[in-house]
Amino acid sequence: MEFGLFVQGYVPAARAKADPGAEHKALIEETEYVIQADKSGFKYAWASEHHFLEEYSHLSANDVYLGYLAHATDRIHLGSGIFNPLAPVNHPVKVAEKVAMLDHLSEGRFEFGSGRGAGSHEILGFMPGITDMNHTKELWEETIAEFPKMWLQDEYVGFQGKHWSLPPRKILPKPYGKSHPAMWYAAGSPPSYAMAGKKGLGVLGFSVQKVSDMEWVVESYKTAVKDAEPVGDFVNDNVMVTSTAICAETHAKAVEIAVGGGLNYLQSLLFRYHDTFPRPDGVPEWPELLPEYSEEIIELLIAEELMICGDPGEVLAQCRRWERAGADQLSFGLPIGISPEDTMNSIKLIGEHVIPKIDTDPVHRTTRFRDAA
Repeated sequence: MEFGLFVQGYVPAARAKADPGAEHKALIEETEYVIQADKSGFKYAWASEHHFLEEYSHLSANDVYLGYLAHATDRIHLGSGIFNPLAPVNHPVKVAEKVAMLDHLSEGRFEFGSGRGAGSHEILGFMPGITDMNHTKELWEETIAEFPKMWLQDEYVGFQGKHWSLPPRKILPKPYGKSHPAMWYAAGSPPSYAMAGKKGLGVLGFSVQKVSDMEWVVESYKTAVKDAEPVGDFVNDNVMVTSTAICAETHAKAVEIAVGGGLNYLQSLLFRYHDTFPRPDGVPEWPELLPEYSEEIIELLIAEELMICGDPGEVLAQCRRWERAGADQLSFGLPIGISPEDTMNSIKLIGEHVIPKIDTDPVHRTTRFRDAA
């Protein structure tokens, strides 16, 4: 199992109220976390693309962000988590150009994750008036298979669709080296995993809540991907899942950090904006918040496999559960409510004590798939 980091530009109102420079500091701190993750042996860093999601995510121009990280890092793969390729949001040709450019700037370290937007607040900003959020699926389905053609055809044959069109044109630049970057899909519901597998896409599993939910979802993906008809040049047989992670020298210290991290507020915002995700029992409607997390709640979240938290040995054991469940990559969303010092310490401890014991292969799975294309 490989390891990644997920950043999104979280700027909670309490932080912004206390510090006028909070937005800038949050974005710069998350940049520093990725740079440290590169040094600590993480293989992937994923940067979100969200629009209008106040507090939850201020990382909208992730292509700019990833371009900076391509220069600031050496080995870590940098992924769009996601680029939104729906024509009313980003013209598909411009998305293809950005992907190829980032492939060059990173010298083959870029990963192309796509998706359909976070939920109704974001989607309706670009497509006002639609009443069914599943409308975005039609736009994405129409578009996703065109990207490899844009990259690999000397002159793209062009496209005439329901939602966008383009006459024959040379799409430049072409990707760096052989083939094109690995392609992923951000899955918001379990059926999306099998759909992605059939298309030969890796899955960015932002919706899986706990390890026990993972096993049957992975099985459905792995069954579908065996008979994939890939939209790209190769099959990216890959399931990434995300989990909050806090690692400290002792269990007590890790729990103390988690209690002070404001995690209930982040989770409340998640379900405020991701209103197309399945809502677990007990999660209230915004603006009502989840209760503040006590030591008892943190311990329960650890026991229920809803959070990775503890000393290095405990975090290693918790990560092994995800490995046994079939995850190909475990990507950590580090809670920005905790101090930069504690966050950096988590990254360093995981890099020193956890990753070397689980990920012993220096070659990225996606690099291997691309090289074999």
